[in-house]
Amino acid sequence: MEAASKSPRIICYHQTHYHDGKFVSILPLILKKTGVTHVVIAAIHINQPDSKEGFIALNDDPYDAPKNDQLWAEVRLLQNAGVRVLGMLGGAAQGSFTKLDGDLATFDKYYEPLRQMILWTGLDGLDLDVEEAMSLGGIIRLVDRLKTDLGPGFLVTLAPVATAMQNKQNLSGFDHETLEKGLGGKIAWYNTQFYCGWGDMAKTEGYEQIVMRGWPAEKVVVGLVTNPGNGAGWVSDEPLRKTLTALMKKYPGFGGVMGWEYFNSVTAAHPEFGEPWVWVQLMRDILKPSS
Repeated sequence: MEAASKSPRIICYHQTHYHDGKFVSILPLILKKTGVTHVVIAAIHINQPDSKEGFIALNDDPYDAPKNDQLWAEVRLLQNAGVRVLGMLGGAAQGSFTKLDGDLATFDKYYEPLRQMILWTGLDGLDLDVEEAMSLGGIIRLVDRLKTDLGPGFLVTLAPVATAMQNKQNLSGFDHETLEKGLGGKIAWYNTQFYCGWGDMAKTEGYEQIVMRGWPAEKVVVGLVTNPGNGAGWVSDEPLRKTLTALMKKYPGFGGVMGWEYFNSVTAAHPEFGEPWVWVQLMRDILKPSS
């Protein structure tokens, strides 16, 4: 597990790489000294070998398509600046995890090109956003293979909804508490979705319920929407500051925050589109005021 000393993490998901035909640069995350610790490039999908989007796609194109060249070049610059960059597998578009949940021969057919993609891109980790039914054995096999093949320093994270961490409603099919008990040492942290009805960061109760069940606070990252248009549950600056400050005070190893998503991030103080790094700076000011 990633050292607790790196908490609280400040994580950005980056899925919209082009907006209105223009490339969305992530370089301001380091140029503006935002304090970002991790960026998650989304979304990776596993298709059929002859798919026009590519066997392993990044959104709607092969991951190594020329349109992604600038993205991967910027990923290298962030990594050189000390930011760890992961890829996100899955999400709302289903099918990737079903392909990895079959017999061993089927698993290998789809896993091997995924592994090659990770090696080609040089990603520091993989975020498993399982929003479809997957067996416990299937997710264990996937995590085990990733850690075995890519080394102990390779980060494997999951992105459950908050209720899944409370042993309630779950999008993934498997039980996260059982997974953590058996394989927790290989899972760095959980990007927990506290939005779209799954949780509410206008108050502390949902996070507290998770920790009360035995989850270590350093592994529970608060997932937020960064714009009211990205999903229900956006919380304005000061209520959010109050909640996060209370959680940090109560849980010294507090795991941090993640934002969905980068390109249109806004704050109450900066509500206009076009300066998404300001949201990350707000998180820095709340979580790491001494910096």
